[in-house]
Parts: sequence; C-alpha cells; structure tokens
Amino acid sequence: MKKTHLIVKIALAVAGTAALMGAGGTAALASGGGAAPAAGTATSTAPAAPVSCAKAVEIAKKRVPGARVSEVEREREHGHRVCKVELEKGRWEYDVYVSLRTGKIVKFKREWDD
Repeated sequence: MKKTHLIVKIALAVAGTAALMGAGGTAALASGGGAAPAAGTATSTAPAAPVSCAKAVEIAKKRVPGARVSEVEREREHGHRVCKVELEKGRWEYDVYVSLRTGKIVKFKREWDD
C-alpha cells in the first residue's frame, strides 16, 4: 500500500484555505467601503475562476468513484496547465489530468498494477 505524500496533504490544505480566504477577502472588501452591489447583479463578464487542485481531485474522484488518491501534482500536459491526480482502486492505478483553466479532463490513463 502506498502512503499519501505529506506534501500533497499540505498542498491540498493550502489550496482549500486559499479558496476560503479568497471568498472571505472579497466579502470583506465589499463590506469595507461604500455600498456593495447586490448578489446576482454583477455587470462584469470576467472569465470563470481557475480550478484549484482540490477541485481537480473532486473531478477525478467523480470519474473513478471509490478510488483512493495517492498523489497530486501540477504539471503541463498537451499545452494545458493541469493537476495530475493519481488514484488507486483495487489493483488498478489511474492518472487523471484535469485542466486548471477549464476543469475538464484532458487525459486519462488506467494501468494494472502487477
């Protein structure tokens, strides 16, 4: 049985904390000065926020239900910045590459572990 890397655990914790801080920071700025626009009345057409590795893990686990995450790392695959999520389920090993820009799976590999 492989151990989950400590670095991966720390990275996922930091990503989750950053996501929470980002949402709280926006609310704090909006309430700090003047009147904040009402929810749902935003006029900007900014692109969707990039996907975090924590969200990429959720996407990968939906693709391989019941699998255990063994490693998570950022890399570049086919011109996309991706989060590579390695999963294990039984004797199968899965590599799921999730685009950090769109949240779509750009590559999927499945191998039998001998």
